[in-house]
Amino acid sequence: MGGVAGAAVGWGWFEAGWVRLRTLDVVLPRLPEELVGLRIAHLSDFHFGLPSRGAVAAERAVDWARERRPDLVAVTGDLVSRPSGETLLREHLARLGQAYVVLGNHDVEHSRDPFSRSAGLTDLSPARLLVDEAETVELRGRRVQIVGVDPRVYWQGRSRPWELVDEDADLRILLCHFPYVLSLLPPGAFDLVLSGHMHDGQIALPLGHGRKFRFAHPGTRYTTGLYERPGGTMHVSPGLGTTFVPFRFFARPEATELVLQRP
Repeated sequence: MGGVAGAAVGWGWFEAGWVRLRTLDVVLPRLPEELVGLRIAHLSDFHFGLPSRGAVAAERAVDWARERRPDLVAVTGDLVSRPSGETLLREHLARLGQAYVVLGNHDVEHSRDPFSRSAGLTDLSPARLLVDEAETVELRGRRVQIVGVDPRVYWQGRSRPWELVDEDADLRILLCHFPYVLSLLPPGAFDLVLSGHMHDGQIALPLGHGRKFRFAHPGTRYTTGLYERPGGTMHVSPGLGTTFVPFRFFARPEATELVLQRP
C-alpha cells in the first residue's frame, strides 16, 4: 500500500508538468470569410506562487505559443495563487507580448484554497488586462471585439458583459474565468467565449469510454473542451497550474491553439 501511495504521488507530481499542446478547429456560424483560419492561443490558470510543476507546464506552454505566432493570445484568469508569483507572471506575459488577460477568483481572493492570497494585480503591460472592459482590434481588415469580465462583479451576480457588445464588430470574443457565464448570455451575444477555472477536475478517476469522475466538480456542466449554446461557442481550458494540492491525476495541463472555421 505504501508503494502504491508513493507511486500515485509521484505520478500526480509528474502529470502536473506534463503539458498537452493541442490544436482545435472551432466552427463559428457568423465568422467572416476573411477570418477563416484565424488562430487564438488560449492559456489559463497559471497559479504561480506555490510549489508545483505547473510552472514547468506554463513555461512550455508560453514557449509553444510564441513559436506558433498566433493572431491573438488570451489568458483567462487565476494568474497567481500568491503575491510571490507575480514576478514570474510578468516575465511570461512579457514574452507573450500583446495578450488579452482577465483575472480569476484566486487573483481577487475569492477562493476556498487556504494557501491562496491575492497579489492585487492591476496593470499587466504589455498584456492588456480587461476588467469589465472591451477593446476592438482590426485583424485581416475585420473588426474583432474582445470583452473581459471582472470576477468580483461576476461573484456578486452583477455581471452583464453583453451590455459592452459592439454590434458592428465582425467577431465578438468574451473572456471570463468562469464557464457558467455561458448560461447567462443572451442568444447571439458572443461568437466565442473563452474560460478556465475547472482544471478538468485536476484530480479525476477514469471510468472508461472517455468518461471520468472529477472529484472537485462531480456534477458540473462545463469541464473542458468545446460547448455550443445560443449565447456562443465556448472553449474551457484545462489550465496549466494546480490548486489545493500540487498534483494532477488524469487531467493533464493544456495549452490550446484555436483555429477558427466557418460551417
